[in-house]
Amino acid sequence: MRRLSLLLAALGLALLPAACGRLPGGAPASEEILKTADDADADFALYPVTRAFLPTVAHWPETGPESGGAHPGKHPLKWIGATQGAKTQIIQPGDLLTLRIWDSSDNSLLTTPDEKMVQLQDVTVAANGSIFMPYVGNVNVNGLTPDLAREKLQTAMEEIVPSAQLQLDMTEGRGNSVDLVSGVETPGTYPMPDRNYTVMGLIAAGGGISASLNNPQIRLVRGRSIYGTSVETLLNDPRRDTLLRGGDRVFVEEDARYFLSFGATGREDLHTFTKDQMSAMDAMSVAGGFQDSRADPQGLLVLREYPDSALAPGQRGPRQPRVVFTLDLTSADGLFSARRFKINSGDLLIATEAPVNDALTISNIIGNFFGVFSRAGAL
Repeated sequence: MRRLSLLLAALGLALLPAACGRLPGGAPASEEILKTADDADADFALYPVTRAFLPTVAHWPETGPESGGAHPGKHPLKWIGATQGAKTQIIQPGDLLTLRIWDSSDNSLLTTPDEKMVQLQDVTVAANGSIFMPYVGNVNVNGLTPDLAREKLQTAMEEIVPSAQLQLDMTEGRGNSVDLVSGVETPGTYPMPDRNYTVMGLIAAGGGISASLNNPQIRLVRGRSIYGTSVETLLNDPRRDTLLRGGDRVFVEEDARYFLSFGATGREDLHTFTKDQMSAMDAMSVAGGFQDSRADPQGLLVLREYPDSALAPGQRGPRQPRVVFTLDLTSADGLFSARRFKINSGDLLIATEAPVNDALTISNIIGNFFGVFSRAGAL
């Protein structure tokens, strides 16, 4: 038994130098990734994230699919600020007008002795903005409110039938309607009741946002332009609840931005953004945190790629397209900086493995061997 113990001791001494190297593992050690950062021909730039560095990186361009579905290197979608609109609607081509004409005269051109009212149902406003009235001809009502259009038509009729009185009802057509395409309980085409109709009013008319959407985003298509923001932003800032125009199309969709986690995290996966702005600490929480037995809290890495157009060494951009940010979560400055460091869509978050784990692994193996054979010798 003594010879066996000596043999195991020799085996332990032979294995201990391996502690200085790396055992096979599921996560890289930070020095494996960063060891070439100081080389003259290094193809990436290394930036430790500290309180002093945060104002610099805040000025660098956005990367990845942004909060507007932009492609890498593109600017995020803009949004239109809210303005105050009129409480009335205006007549547009395609609207339907119903005219009721009253005339009490016995010799009326429009009515009979038994029927003192005649109705012109669903008169379509033509592409040039005019409608046709019997005995009057074409009258342009484009851009008028229903009240002003009624007054104009009444004046035109009085030249032919002085005693006639006119009522006007309007049904909004395509030019005074908006489409609520997706992301709500009841999508469809909705008429605009007035010119003070907002995005949130339209979403409310559609039954509200589907509860299954993660961090829902709003897309407004107007003509050939597309605008984007988040529901969270609109709810927190009513000044962004923009007015709609006829023909607008509104989509509500799930936030498509994502980051990746790898290494000694709780979950190696693709994670979608759960809110508009995510910090490195938020991302670690979503990824399940560190694996206590493996991770190196001094070696949290964020890998990011910038387009060549963003390169501007100094305050305006990185010095290399490929950038590695390092965060040390064992210091107060590192922890506070991680809470303020913004994660971009497409970032790769790596929790590196502590090198000391190799030595501990070998030590545990040797200890287990000695424990087993000590118990065996006592039998």
